[in-house]
Amino acid sequence: MAGPTTAERGERKQESSDPPLARRRLRLSRLRTIIILIVVLVLLGAASVWLLYGSKWLRVERVSVAGTRVLTPEQVLDAADAPVGAPLISVETDAIEARLRRKLPRIDEVDVVRSWPHGISLKVMERTPVLMVQKGGKFIEVDDEGVRFATVSTPPKGVPALELTVSRSSSAAASLRRFGEARLVREAVRVAGAVPAAVLHDTLVVKVRSYDDISLELRDGRTVAWGSGEKGAAKARTLTALMKASPRARYFDVSVPTAPASSAS
Repeated sequence: MAGPTTAERGERKQESSDPPLARRRLRLSRLRTIIILIVVLVLLGAASVWLLYGSKWLRVERVSVAGTRVLTPEQVLDAADAPVGAPLISVETDAIEARLRRKLPRIDEVDVVRSWPHGISLKVMERTPVLMVQKGGKFIEVDDEGVRFATVSTPPKGVPALELTVSRSSSAAASLRRFGEARLVREAVRVAGAVPAAVLHDTLVVKVRSYDDISLELRDGRTVAWGSGEKGAAKARTLTALMKASPRARYFDVSVPTAPASSAS
């Protein structure tokens, strides 16, 4: 039998060499695609960085304030010291929040938000006084956590005064040494938070003699012996019932809510 001709051998050689060549071309095509994608991503990244940090389009132009009651928006803006003109992306919101809390203790909560494309929003919540301490003709406001956060020249309306009148007796002195003044203030705040709203509205003074000797002086001359800040809800219910049962009484004792007492003097 005659062997393959020269033409046939050439065709077979061409067929055997085609697959490797095709694979090489495919690899080159993929490599070019990858290189193009990398270049595009690099360019996009550079453009994004320039847009965020180098352009004039995304810079701080305005700072807004919401939630103020006693504070003015101008006070908040001054304390925030937001970097107007800086790239918005570079603004350190945590630093602004820290400055506001440090410079304006009246602020209880604050939320600093970037408002794209040109703004910063400052949303504040101010502390609310539940007691006040008079000192040297001024009035120190105390919030529901016992924090003394502001000194004002005019007493806030409807806020009872706090008097720490710890006596020299051995039990009162021991109470002060054990709990400290800050703890006694917190107990007074705890009592103010538990007193029925109608009674608190008429309360002029919350007087603290010791941890378990806290009393209320009402605007019409009546007195309530509350005791410690413990069992506040039970004491509130008992006081409400006791005042209804004895409307002419001038003295109420709910320090032991299961054994209350009242008297005309």
